[in-house]
Amino acid sequence: MSITDRVRNLRRETLSAAWYTLYRYTFEYLRADGRWDRQQREAYDRGNGVAVLLFDPVRETVLLTRQFRLPTYINQNPDGMLTEVCAGMLDGEDPEECLRREILEETGYTVPHVEKVGEVYTSPGAVTERLFLYQALYRPEMKTGEGGGKPEESEDIEVLEWPYAAVADALRHGEVRDAKTLILLQHALLFGPLARHSLTL
Repeated sequence: MSITDRVRNLRRETLSAAWYTLYRYTFEYLRADGRWDRQQREAYDRGNGVAVLLFDPVRETVLLTRQFRLPTYINQNPDGMLTEVCAGMLDGEDPEECLRREILEETGYTVPHVEKVGEVYTSPGAVTERLFLYQALYRPEMKTGEGGGKPEESEDIEVLEWPYAAVADALRHGEVRDAKTLILLQHALLFGPLARHSLTL
């Protein structure tokens, strides 16, 4: 039996449509014991997104960003600042095209090639978002812009360049607290460009 056979009478109502959209779903779900269970769930639809780890294998560095994130500020992150990989929302775009644009806007680099490494659901209990994860090589000569984000969208992004050794140290001490960034850095240490340098956590 497929999961589609276990959901029936699915109905949706809009609770909020401000920045993104909050829906309430009512449905019946067929439990493992054979009973139909009527449930209600709220789901926040913010679209799908992309994220990329930028690395320079010659200089052995990664490119990260740092910016203010209000939800972390109101949940015990004292200054609200978060270190992250470059990322953005798709808004119906092709993931790779969107990613190259986001890389240029946030970091100032024009990256010709990106490599997909996976897909994840960021918070499946409440958010519909599916995040496409990539890695991409960057070099100093690819710097073609200022970066820092789009001021008209209230972006104020600091670009960070970390040596490979600092990545392992930051992970070891719990200094990276953004989920997509943790996933991409750990993937790079296990299977990607950082794995070839025998870094240990």
